[in-house]
Amino acid sequence: MDGRRRLAESLADGAHALREAGSALAWRSIGSRLPFAGKLRRLARRWSGPLASQKLPRGTGAISFALLMAATIGFGIVRGGHAEAVNAELSDARDAIANSLGFRITSIALAGGRQLTREEVLTTAGVTGRTSLLFLDATVARARLKANPWISEATVLKLYPGRLHIAVTERDAFALWQKGGKVSVIAIDGTVVEPYVSARFAKLPMVVGDGAEVKARDFLAIVDQFPSIREQVRAAVLVANRRWNLKLANGIDIRLPEDDVAAALGTLVRLDRDKKLLSRDIDVVDLRLPDRVTVRQTDGAFAARLESLKPKPKSKGGAA
Repeated sequence: MDGRRRLAESLADGAHALREAGSALAWRSIGSRLPFAGKLRRLARRWSGPLASQKLPRGTGAISFALLMAATIGFGIVRGGHAEAVNAELSDARDAIANSLGFRITSIALAGGRQLTREEVLTTAGVTGRTSLLFLDATVARARLKANPWISEATVLKLYPGRLHIAVTERDAFALWQKGGKVSVIAIDGTVVEPYVSARFAKLPMVVGDGAEVKARDFLAIVDQFPSIREQVRAAVLVANRRWNLKLANGIDIRLPEDDVAAALGTLVRLDRDKKLLSRDIDVVDLRLPDRVTVRQTDGAFAARLESLKPKPKSKGGAA
């Protein structure tokens, strides 16, 4: 029995060896027919040899794992939207250390603020009660201040160990600008400084239309030359980005030409002085043509005039 079992095992082992040899010969035969097979084998030996012979320094695995974990945590922070909060915590910790070393901001001199309060300027600059002078970036603080539409220029000076000087140049509120039903406060250069929400700007001139915020400065300077007209203006409307209409407080619409606006307004002043034009029952004064002035009556005045022009019926009664 033992002899037959050993013979069967020997035959099985031999068959297995023959199969492996056949497979190796088959792959060698296929590889010999593939293009560039020899070159690929040589390249593989050339590049794998040096890599296989290199010995990694001790602790490489631990360092790689730590880097992988750090990258995973960083990705999770960014992907989860926590980067700003984490950065703020790190900044607070850094400032706390600097403050403990004597770099706490103990004095802040602020100059030039009129529209913005002291708290608004400091918040805009990124200065809080925890900020240290050592880690305050003056360039970043200045850029943040200039990003505020009220501020046209800013200076930030750090005076060690604990003094901070901030000077700002503010824009002035110049006019109210209406576009698409929305009213904003603009500066003289057309910069929108804030939405119109405060009654302190109620007396500013109103300009209406796309592009009016840019052209308002030059146009209103012309209108200011005629005080008797200027005090009656409720709004100036830019038409087709080319010319202006004036809306007066009494409802009259003054249509001005594209060119020589001053001459047209001078004509209007003379007509109002000599003919009391702006006190009449009219709704449009058209000054677009240089050689004539066209006036349109209100609907009520026009109907009354038509009625007055109708022939009166003759009396049917005879003489007594």
